[in-house]
Amino acid sequence: MKRIALFLFVIASVFAILVGCSNSDSDSKSETNDKDKLIIGIDDTFAPLGFRDENNEIVGFDIDMAKAAAEKMGVEVEIQPIDWKTKENELNSGRIDLIWNGYTITDERKEKVLFTKPYLKNSQVVVTLADSKLAKLDDLEGKVVGIQALSSAGDALNANPVKDKIKELTEFDTNVLALTDLKAGRVDAVVIDEVVIDYFMTKEKDTFKLLDESLAPEEYAVGVKKGNEELLDKLQAALDEMNEDGTAAEISKKWFGEDKVLK
Repeated sequence: MKRIALFLFVIASVFAILVGCSNSDSDSKSETNDKDKLIIGIDDTFAPLGFRDENNEIVGFDIDMAKAAAEKMGVEVEIQPIDWKTKENELNSGRIDLIWNGYTITDERKEKVLFTKPYLKNSQVVVTLADSKLAKLDDLEGKVVGIQALSSAGDALNANPVKDKIKELTEFDTNVLALTDLKAGRVDAVVIDEVVIDYFMTKEKDTFKLLDESLAPEEYAVGVKKGNEELLDKLQAALDEMNEDGTAAEISKKWFGEDKVLK
């Protein structure tokens, strides 16, 4: 009798384990493969890629790209503003599915996330006030320079010898705050994405100027959580289709006046 009871107990235990594994696999699949909504993490002050308009609506080039890609993938999209300093943590914790807002490919970030193919070129440039005497990178010696915290602007500056000559480096939560301090005279220059400052210079004519030399060329891509190659492949297929059918070019012309998307 004891043997029969033990046998039945073992059978029941094995069945419970199998059911648990099946449910676990199903849950994992629903989390990675069968999502009906993608949550996109953005910096909502990063114009013209993702920012709030006069009606407080989140708009921009990357926003339109994300919505178009989601439509081709057959899923809904939710735009989620995040603290840009914690973007990889937000992704790896599962609170967002993609980092998509002028996200520069770097070797350090490749250790943390998967990247799509690059879709847009950019450069890190130095901006100052239009009436400033600063003209070239060497003029930053002894000056106070601002950057957005934990952005690729810091990487570009650190890779240039001028970094050791500046008086002080001030970090800001957003580029908007950095430019505000520049206009107030609290910093002498700001290292910033060329795509971003080009937009601001069209809005605030005669306020800013760029130094003659840029710091570093770079490329933007979308960040996907490591281990989620299936989502990466589906997203890349959608982006490829957008290039082929002209959707990406149309979005680029809307925001930049020309087709800047990498093919």
